[in-house]
Amino acid sequence: MTVAQAATTYPLTIQNCGRSLTFEAPPASVVSIGQSSTEILYLLGLADKVAATALWFGPVLPAFADADAAIERLSDNDPSFESVVAKRPALVTTQFEWQIGPQGVVGTTAQFEELGIPVYTAPSDCTGKDNSGGGDGVRTEPFTMDQIHQEIRDLAAIFDVTDRGDALVLQLKEREAKARSRVAQVGSDMSAVFWFSSTELRADPFVAGSNGAPGTIMEALGLRNVIVSDEEWPLVGWETIARSDPTFIVAAQMDRRRYPADDAGVKKEFLTKDPVTKLMPAVRDGRILTLDAQTMNPTIRTIDGIEALADAIAASRPAE
Repeated sequence: MTVAQAATTYPLTIQNCGRSLTFEAPPASVVSIGQSSTEILYLLGLADKVAATALWFGPVLPAFADADAAIERLSDNDPSFESVVAKRPALVTTQFEWQIGPQGVVGTTAQFEELGIPVYTAPSDCTGKDNSGGGDGVRTEPFTMDQIHQEIRDLAAIFDVTDRGDALVLQLKEREAKARSRVAQVGSDMSAVFWFSSTELRADPFVAGSNGAPGTIMEALGLRNVIVSDEEWPLVGWETIARSDPTFIVAAQMDRRRYPADDAGVKKEFLTKDPVTKLMPAVRDGRILTLDAQTMNPTIRTIDGIEALADAIAASRPAE
């Protein structure tokens, strides 16, 4: 028997990143700044409420290509405060406080609130995270998928689609459980290092510490992170990484080309030719896996990373 979900009762007040947001009714329109937050709105069936978007890191989820093409994109990067306000949104969502926050490059929450526009910030960017120093901030506690689930439930409640939010969260949890199960059948005592990029190929690489999305992915799949650091993306030398002997090297693949090592193919070529890395068992045995860089950030795509890595591990079946 299907149990009907209760409708949102207005006025609705929610707590978000240390602020109280009150809604008298479902917002008539929203401007979404940040790809993950935008894709959550699409997954909740709210594309018709999205007046404009900004801050994109790659192509939209394929299922929403047509819907997204019909929505104005203010900027692939930072939109101006004026362009956001010009859309007269009843709500602005932001994936990062460095975009809209106490020192936001687009504007501050106070500036929007002075115009009567509430700002909803993704919990993944404020829960267990210190953004007071500006920039990307410092994660003081590990990211978890619960933060993504919270964003889904909050937005679903705000727009009075709680049934869709609950269904989406349940779907994500089921997908994660299946991925865990696939890896559990392979074996135990496996480890990994996640290589995001490097400013120069022979420079120390940016690799994943324990508090970011890769830490969540590894925890979900029972992988030990060979990088012992609370930093989200510490710089660690290849000699140190080689001594830790990871079972897998997970290389980020991305459209961005700020550095040569942004290219996953360049990463693989380096690993197979560098005098230190080419001797690593993971390199010699072909246990270099690639993963979409978006899944390595705390986003709705992190579940895709859990699934993709589970599939790759199951296919590789390294000797124990």
